[in-house]
Amino acid sequence: MIRFLFLAVITASLTGVLVAAEPPVSAKPEATDKAKLDKKKPPAPFAWVNPLPSKHQHPALKHSTFQSPSLGVDVGYAILLPPSYQSTQASKRYPVVYYLHGGRPGSEAKSVALAPMIYSEMESGNVGELIYVFVNGGPVSHYNMPDEPTKQGADVFIKELIPHIDATYRTIADRDHRGIEGFSQGGRGTMRLSLRHPDLFSSAAAGGGGYETERKISESGGQESETLVFAKGDNTWDLAKAYARRKSPAVKWLIYVGTQGFNYENNLAYMEFLKSLGIPFQKIIVPDVPHSGLQIYQQQCTEIMQFHAKNLGATKLDA
Repeated sequence: MIRFLFLAVITASLTGVLVAAEPPVSAKPEATDKAKLDKKKPPAPFAWVNPLPSKHQHPALKHSTFQSPSLGVDVGYAILLPPSYQSTQASKRYPVVYYLHGGRPGSEAKSVALAPMIYSEMESGNVGELIYVFVNGGPVSHYNMPDEPTKQGADVFIKELIPHIDATYRTIADRDHRGIEGFSQGGRGTMRLSLRHPDLFSSAAAGGGGYETERKISESGGQESETLVFAKGDNTWDLAKAYARRKSPAVKWLIYVGTQGFNYENNLAYMEFLKSLGIPFQKIIVPDVPHSGLQIYQQQCTEIMQFHAKNLGATKLDA
């Protein structure tokens, strides 16, 4: 993969940090970045099943559904199987990473543009083999809405999708071999759910999360807006404080963000907050990249995947 930047290994007080030519903290994101997102056409109506667009088809990428016990409806997901999955003996099992999309409402098709890059890294032997599952985050992406039974996106993922994947595919079905990742809303979800469920995930990579919004939710007792009020304490700030009091089971965290993304500064602030709590993490800062999980992957796919592969004990194709 072509590299557009040089990497330097930085030794920090809490952790070894992989930083891509990090700029001064005072660097400001482009004001037009968020404005461009705000001008996008309204999202499509929410659906629990969303077939993959024709432009994002891939031989190893499969769309499937399971019936949600709590909702009584089919729920869609996309799954990327590693190169050796079909050709190896049925006894071989693989670690799994759950990828949480950005934006609202949910759709399992939102992040599958990453699949070709992910597969190529495994096929080339750059990264150990992993199963990737692309999650539908529900009507309010990756959150549960109190007292609204049809809007429990987090529980459908945690309590229903994960058991379905472990029962249906050859995963190594334990926390030591299960990771979680996401970008933007999915970055928020990754951090929040890994803090809440360290018993389920041992590796978590949170990209470009909106931690200022999470702080607002914490300080307002759960309110993000007039129409979105979450359970008190269900945010990345309060959950980090709760985790810091026990620090077990240990989760390995990676936070990554582009310097031109509108969440850049609040990602730096959240990193400082984690440091103040004594919660270790790694970080990847990507210069001159806007709020785009795809553009970050175009530069840092190998490093992000290697983070999971090392944590989850993934073996390379030629091993």
